[in-house]
Amino acid sequence: MNEVDTARSSTPSVRRNEARYDDAALTPPVDVVEDATGITLYADLPGVSKDKLHLQVESDTLTIEAESALNVPEGLQSSHTEVGLARFHRVFTLSKELDTEKVTAELNHGVLTLRIPKLARAQPRRVEVKVA
Repeated sequence: MNEVDTARSSTPSVRRNEARYDDAALTPPVDVVEDATGITLYADLPGVSKDKLHLQVESDTLTIEAESALNVPEGLQSSHTEVGLARFHRVFTLSKELDTEKVTAELNHGVLTLRIPKLARAQPRRVEVKVA
C-alpha cells in the first residue's frame, strides 16, 4: 500500500510516492519550487557522476536513480567508511499540468536540477479586454 502526500508546493503539482525500496537505496532530499511557468526540483546527490545518473519519465511518474562512488585517493587507505557505494532512489507522481516532453536536467557539484515546465494551457495568460 502506497502513501501519497504533497511535496513542498502550494499546489499539488508533484506528489511523492513512498514505496518499499531495497534497504541499500537512500532517499535523496529534494526541494520542489513552483512558479507560474513550471516546477524546479533540486535533488542532493553527492558523489554522483552523470554516467551513474538515470532519470526516467513515464506517463505521470518521474524516477531518479543514481549511484555514487567515493574513491579513496591513491596512496591512502580508508580506516573507516560510513558511505562507500551509495545508491539513491526517488519517485514522484507528476501533475497532468506539467509538460513531461520538455524536462531539462543539469548535474552540478552533486546537485541535480530538473526543470519541468507547465503545459501552455496551464500557464497564466493575460486576457485582453475590448471596449464595445
